[in-house]
Amino acid sequence: MQRTAAELADLLEGTLEGDAAVTVNQLSKIEEGVVGGLTFLANPAYEGHLYHTAASVAIVAADFEPSQPLPHSLTLIRVADPYAAFGRMLEFAHANEARPEGIHPTALIEEGAEIGPGCRIGPYVVVEAGSKVGAHCDVRAHAYIGRGVSLGEGCLVHAGGQILDRSIIGDHCVLHPRVVIGSDGFGFAPQQDDSYRKVPQTGHVIIGNRCEIGAGTTIDRATLGATRIGEGVKLDNLIQVAHNVTIGAHTVIAAQTGIAGSTHIGSHCMIGGQVGIAGHLRIADGVRIAAQTGVSASITREGAVYQGTPALPMKDFQKQQLAIRKLNREELIKRVAQLEQQLNQLRN
Repeated sequence: MQRTAAELADLLEGTLEGDAAVTVNQLSKIEEGVVGGLTFLANPAYEGHLYHTAASVAIVAADFEPSQPLPHSLTLIRVADPYAAFGRMLEFAHANEARPEGIHPTALIEEGAEIGPGCRIGPYVVVEAGSKVGAHCDVRAHAYIGRGVSLGEGCLVHAGGQILDRSIIGDHCVLHPRVVIGSDGFGFAPQQDDSYRKVPQTGHVIIGNRCEIGAGTTIDRATLGATRIGEGVKLDNLIQVAHNVTIGAHTVIAAQTGIAGSTHIGSHCMIGGQVGIAGHLRIADGVRIAAQTGVSASITREGAVYQGTPALPMKDFQKQQLAIRKLNREELIKRVAQLEQQLNQLRN
């Protein structure tokens, strides 16, 4: 990556302030800026670093007003959304690092599998019979694609990713290392002798376009029908999505969340880390659930914000916490002791 500040300003549709001819050759965090580096300021908490950075160019908000003198060597590019603009720069840099297409000689492509044009199939990849890999996909080392899988165009499957039988993946999806799509749902029927008999999981998984699935996340196949992940869904690392779950379009879920079977989550929801959601529930569109919340009942109001275990509307939860803190005050303990003493005196 070698671009002048003027070229970057044109690319980002921003306003240039400083040396238009200065060149950048790398991206850097604002607290670790280097000469020739491009950085950005989106969070005001990091503003102090801007006044001491060695970076050559910084992306800032259009209405940013410095509270201290900026380094003379620093050129600014003012944009509407610095975080989104820097994201575009990361995409631009990544695109320039694209790997050459072709099928590695150690890859195993079974007879009857179809590989689209422009694909890169890495070392020791397995693609079983009846599967279709769309055009311009990048499937990296040791990934496994089972029988009857459909992988859309422009997908990236990182090393060790596993897409099991009959799963359907949309276009331009990203599956990070050790993702498992289409593993058996957790279905066991109790028997009279207190043992458990496995219930066959005969369904599959359907994932929409432009989804991103984090490392180590597991999405189970349905018992019957499909486990469905809507368009644009973003799942963090180490998430468990059980059989027959539905996640609506453009919902985002943070790491270590677990979703039990047959729960329906609406579109445009935001779910924090380590959230537990029980089975057979319905979560309305636009709901926000704070980290470490335990959801044991459906949330039917669109746009609601919930927190705590069991989950409560956030304002109710915060009132509850304030009340609990008041109960811990030394004055209250003393008052209770005094009341007990007075009660004992009355009894005597």
